[in-house]
Amino acid sequence: MEKKITVIKGDGIGPEIVDEAIKVLNVIAEKYKHTFHYSEVLMGGASIDVHGVPLTNEAIDIAKNSDAVLLGSIGGDTTTSPWYQLDPTLRPEAGLLRIRKELNLFANLRPAYLYDELKGACPLKEEITEGGFDMMIMRELTGGLYFGKRETKTVNGELIAHDNLEYSEGEIRRIAKRGFDIAMKRRKKVTSVDKANVLDSSRLWRKVVNDVAKDYPEVTLEHMLVDNCAMQLVRDPKQFDVILTENMFGDILSDEASMVTGSIGMLSSASLRDDSFGMYEPSHGSAPDIAGKDIANPIATILSAAMMLRYSFDMDEEASAVEKAIEQVLEEGYRTIDIMSDGKKQVTCSKMGDLIVEKI
Repeated sequence: MEKKITVIKGDGIGPEIVDEAIKVLNVIAEKYKHTFHYSEVLMGGASIDVHGVPLTNEAIDIAKNSDAVLLGSIGGDTTTSPWYQLDPTLRPEAGLLRIRKELNLFANLRPAYLYDELKGACPLKEEITEGGFDMMIMRELTGGLYFGKRETKTVNGELIAHDNLEYSEGEIRRIAKRGFDIAMKRRKKVTSVDKANVLDSSRLWRKVVNDVAKDYPEVTLEHMLVDNCAMQLVRDPKQFDVILTENMFGDILSDEASMVTGSIGMLSSASLRDDSFGMYEPSHGSAPDIAGKDIANPIATILSAAMMLRYSFDMDEEASAVEKAIEQVLEEGYRTIDIMSDGKKQVTCSKMGDLIVEKI
């Protein structure tokens, strides 16, 4: 099978971790007789440095003509990088928002899974994590506060800023359907997270989710306010299966869930549209402070590549081979510095990639 993959290495540790994911994809292609064609484009700070903008029209066209996008990480130090002296519409993150919108990637999947081998890295008490946990955060990605109208102006000599949070019934319905569909393949429970006691947008969210739930009688639906959900994630993460929520809430909760697993360097992410096309990236940022040191954890990016194999290419066996290889490497005690613990063997970013390739 032949597939075209647009590769965006990005900024910071992005090039290092993407290189390891490509190393894994290449051995999968060799073992299972596939051909992957890679087209590399720039986005974020790397694109600003070369083109003066965080994402070019040409890069978007190349991505649209591929079967999937593999993304590293974008951005830099917001206090020191010259990228953040630019107008907000020209900063690295503007490229990420634009590509999501241009590719219509409205559904973001962020699994949060506690590996048995990494229980020691989890900051929660052992009695809370006993038995592990496995949740999927389903975040709406192209609407809400991040895409609403915004303005900063002077009124009576004082600066005033506003951002509009807007959702349509159709936007909510399509992400809700995705959430319930995924729940049907898991433990058949959806926790819809909103702020319906305050926000009109959340009241509409809850109304539409309740309506969609009627088509999924096998799925248990519960509603939870976002502040309560943030607390429950550290009190009892095992209670969650699929967390369904809007853009900003999902952004915050998915990062919290990532740290509950022990390291954000372990969490993959997929952004999907209505068909099989998707963009796959780690949940973490560009970590500019460790860029170029070969100490970053590539596992989240490699797991994202496995999600690409499964969700965009329908290669379940190949995806499982990657996931099993990662588990075997962890079982044998190999760790990058972010998940290191006593008695384990610390390895570099590139060595971790090599070990996973060997297992495949």
